Amino acid sequence: MQELLGQLSIRINDKLYLKDPDSSDLGRRIIQHSIELIDEIGFEKFTFKKLGARIHSPESTVYRYFENKHKLLIYLTSWYWGWMEYKLVFSTVNIEDPVEQLKKAIQIVTEPVVEDSSFSHINEVRLYRIVISESTKAIFTKNVDEENKE
Repeated sequence: MQELLGQLSIRINDKLYLKDPDSSDLGRRIIQHSIELIDEIGFEKFTFKKLGARIHSPESTVYRYFENKHKLLIYLTSWYWGWMEYKLVFSTVNIEDPVEQLKKAIQIVTEPVVEDSSFSHINEVRLYRIVISESTKAIFTKNVDEENKE
């Protein structure tokens, strides 16, 4: 079972990144440290230059994965909701009664977030805090209609 979960991947719209960060160790480090840094200093103060310094890599390395920090934020919030979908499906797939499915879904969505060992490079607790405090910045942009079409 652990081997199966180790191969689990949350699918994200490929228009959000230039190179899939889940495809390399460096990409996973970028995601891991992005979550840590945004959680520590906030999205406004977060820059790819600061991220590059944290991962001991040039800023240009981060730009190979993401066009800008806004797309990175959308990626992170999309990953979080994809992870929630995975938890919901995994927990309700064998429940026949729709009322029981709904109860289980409500329980999952409202329970405290804990780290999921299936994704070692993602701290789901920190990511949850980012989703709560920063995710509105992903949708309140001048080009939101064009971004939603993509």
